[in-house]
Amino acid sequence: MKYHQINSALFVKNRRKFTAEMKPNSVAVFNSNDIYPISADSTLPFEQHRDIFYLSGVDQEESILLLFPDAPHESQKEMLFLKETSEHIAIWEGEKLTKERAFQVSGIRTVYWLQDFHKVLNEMMTYADTMYINTNEHYRAVVETETREARFVKWWKENYPAHNVAKSNPILQRIRSIKESEEIDLIQQACDITEKGFRRLLPFVKPNVTEYEIEAELIHEFIRNRSKGFAYTPIIASGNNANVLHYIENNQQCKAGDLILLDVAAEYANYSSDMTRTIPVSGKFSERQKAVYNAVLKVKNEATKMLTPGTLWKQYHIEVGKVMTSELLGLGLIDKADVQNENPEWPAYKKYFMHGTSHHLGLNTHDYGLLHEPMKANMVFTVEPGIYIPAEGFGIRLEDNVVVQEKGEPFNLMRNIPIEVDEIESLMNS
Repeated sequence: MKYHQINSALFVKNRRKFTAEMKPNSVAVFNSNDIYPISADSTLPFEQHRDIFYLSGVDQEESILLLFPDAPHESQKEMLFLKETSEHIAIWEGEKLTKERAFQVSGIRTVYWLQDFHKVLNEMMTYADTMYINTNEHYRAVVETETREARFVKWWKENYPAHNVAKSNPILQRIRSIKESEEIDLIQQACDITEKGFRRLLPFVKPNVTEYEIEAELIHEFIRNRSKGFAYTPIIASGNNANVLHYIENNQQCKAGDLILLDVAAEYANYSSDMTRTIPVSGKFSERQKAVYNAVLKVKNEATKMLTPGTLWKQYHIEVGKVMTSELLGLGLIDKADVQNENPEWPAYKKYFMHGTSHHLGLNTHDYGLLHEPMKANMVFTVEPGIYIPAEGFGIRLEDNVVVQEKGEPFNLMRNIPIEVDEIESLMNS
């Protein structure tokens, strides 16, 4: 891994939080992701399942975590199962976790090789009443490929039909949404790497540069700072491309006078950052572009202030909509009649700002969090309003990542990334 080793104390704390919510006499199992095939002997780069990483720090394929807090013996309360390493594997694939190294990473003393899993699990099942299975219940999830976790669940249900079943995901949704200080530091590091990429980019952008050349500049800076790369597929959208919310082709030439919407950010140690900035190809905003830009910036700043403990998700978006409506009226994009006659299910402002303002951020770019529950301190959110005007050939979105505080306004993890019009223009022309 490119990142510095994370202190295992974080994962010890995370496991303690999870097991505290488990039912008496229950077992929970978490599997690594598969390495997914492309064709022939090609595969996608491995990405660890965020749940097993959150609970163990293990960042390796074919790994299993078993938790049994009420086990009859201390050595059975936490167990890791790893792919057995060898000299042959070391030569062909590189170093894998040894049992001692796995303990250093995770803080788990009982480590088996993977071939012992079914034998050990069978013994645990004779002691336990309930199994926690780990299904994907994220509100944005669309899963069309059977995962390693799903195959395990199917196998377990066939082989242990007499046991009770419980779900890990509701516990994880709640505990993962509130970040430990170590996690906030890791997200901050991802944001700092993103800042370096953005600052590298500003003097580089000139008329006729291509979107993919911009992408190349960013990935260079991210990787040289110990990131694997982008936290999500980058959006580098010049001109009218910005009005396609998830434009990812990044293959067009950037023309003089146009704007570029950059929704790009680095990961670090599997933690995401998520930044959007909009910059002028020629290094200077037109008066109209500047007016729309400052309207978006005002909405972002006002929305940020609302992210406080006790805030309800649905009401938050209603209040942000009111601020956006005021700004759109000022820009002449909607009028009072549009507002008076609006459909409450699709307010007038949605014509120009059709997506949500915020989402949870952490080990996933769209991280875990229960949207029907009030916001709490140490939750990390994006704030990302936008105004999209196809008729005028541009769209503007601005996005920062913030941490909810016990009192007062959130702490902005992207506070050092240029966002004001004057600073962006100055850096682009330096």
